[in-house]
Amino acid sequence: METVDILIKNANELLTLKGPNHQRTKSMMNDLGIIKNGCVAVKNGKIFDTGKNLTYKAKKTIDASGKTVLPGFVDPHTHIVFSGSREFELDMKLKGYSYMDILNKGGGIFYTVEKTRKASEEQLISESKKRLDNMLSYGTTTCEAKSGYGLDLETEMKILKVQDKLNKSHDVDIVSTFLGAHAIPKNMDSEDFVEIVISDMIPKIANLACFCDVFCEKDVFTVDQSRRILEAGKKHGLTPKIHADEIVDTGGAGLAADVDAISADHLLRSNDKNLKKMVEKNVIAVMLPGTPFSLMMDEYADARKMIDMGLSVALATDLNPNCYTENMQFMIQLACFNMNMTPAEAICASTFNSACAINKNDKIGSIENAKNADIIILDCKNHMEVPYHFGINLVQQVIKKGEIVL
Repeated sequence: METVDILIKNANELLTLKGPNHQRTKSMMNDLGIIKNGCVAVKNGKIFDTGKNLTYKAKKTIDASGKTVLPGFVDPHTHIVFSGSREFELDMKLKGYSYMDILNKGGGIFYTVEKTRKASEEQLISESKKRLDNMLSYGTTTCEAKSGYGLDLETEMKILKVQDKLNKSHDVDIVSTFLGAHAIPKNMDSEDFVEIVISDMIPKIANLACFCDVFCEKDVFTVDQSRRILEAGKKHGLTPKIHADEIVDTGGAGLAADVDAISADHLLRSNDKNLKKMVEKNVIAVMLPGTPFSLMMDEYADARKMIDMGLSVALATDLNPNCYTENMQFMIQLACFNMNMTPAEAICASTFNSACAINKNDKIGSIENAKNADIIILDCKNHMEVPYHFGINLVQQVIKKGEIVL
């Protein structure tokens, strides 16, 4: 009899997410590849077998009776590395201060930039490790992480180096994105800064990141400026991502299609014409429901319309000082209650489609033979309970690359 490292058996629902190895759309997002009373065999850090009543000799057997077993969550949009949390802004928001009001009173992104510039690598590693620990406890096994709280070459490189060190030392895998164009530094002309990002920063950070992102928004970076930055990144091997149409419809969704971005993120204000361009170019729509929640907005991105149009939708936390959460279960809950996604769609968007959004779907995002054994066991009897039973942590165990890490 074959010996495996771990045998998970008797799962009330095993969500394999088996299917075509490309981003899921429309009805495919509701197909979780569920095996009732399912088993998973793990060997050498990989998925070895799935099915019912598997008979292997196992070094470790886990009885998942009454539990739901699924791939580890993949969080494809975070800003993990920063110093300078901004909890003091909540009182200001509750008193009706706008984002610009808060910025003018010393809060906002420049508060975090100042603190991050002053922080040592050791301090940033310590603070960011706590966030990764929280992520892991809520079931996230892989995440994307952006720079962007430096706005100068020295600090942007420091952030990316910290992310590289954390990726090598922490159980959560990190895929890095360069977001030097996150804001325009104080007392600097936007065109001058764009030239610095293109000519000075991108060539020097290219070996530290997989993606290049830009905050394309009114009063930040224009569509033309964003295009030039993303095209410059492509010349240095960085795949485009884009913060698009969060506050105003600037045409960021259309730009994402034009530059062959892997994803466009936020999309609260995007028009149908540009969303259709994203469908044609297979650009993934990354929804960030924690952001309008934390900003106390009444409106969320129209995920229902996007899915029905044929867009591949992913979910992410947008973990940052203005949206401080590491909990992908909460994103699933917000997606169902405020974005009209089904529980199955939200889980697909948090596992397989989110793996596609960081180009890791060949290794993670589903429980299929030869993929990494990144598995979570939830203390609930089926996937419908994930949004239904909110406000608690349903994660009971986390397995990362075949090792029980929680």
